[in-house]
Amino acid sequence: MHVSARADYAVRALVELAAAGGQPIKREQLAQAQQIPINFLSNILLQLRTAGLVRTHRGAEGGYLLTRRPESISLADVIRAVDGPLANVRGEAPEAVEYAGTAAPLREVWVAVRASLRNVLEQVTLHDVAANSLPAVVHELVGQPYAWQPSRPGVSPPPTDALRR
Repeated sequence: MHVSARADYAVRALVELAAAGGQPIKREQLAQAQQIPINFLSNILLQLRTAGLVRTHRGAEGGYLLTRRPESISLADVIRAVDGPLANVRGEAPEAVEYAGTAAPLREVWVAVRASLRNVLEQVTLHDVAANSLPAVVHELVGQPYAWQPSRPGVSPPPTDALRR
């Protein structure tokens, strides 16, 4: 999976808002806290506002607020708001692609990849990250022997139990 800078910055900004406990935070404070370029953050916050995840509070004590409780906003919600679907193949949903001949089973692989992403990203909420209380699925996966090893072209780790499920 490729996590775009936009998605990474969006999640980090919203985790800051989640940690603020319902107090508005100014855009400049968000940018400084997470070292996000302010112009890039402005565009991201506009997308998040359009998606209904943040709102603005005007005035001297104003800033950005989450529109819902942090426990009800998943990382998948944030990523979809700024980048669209979690997984696609050439711009199409995995179940919509079709392959001929020996490549036909690839559609199932791409659907499984999306399901795997959903398994993590839809379970982890902004609150989970802000409170450093990640769900068991994350701990199980990062505990796998090859989880922390960087990917190398041409070298595949053996399948793990978590990936076989």
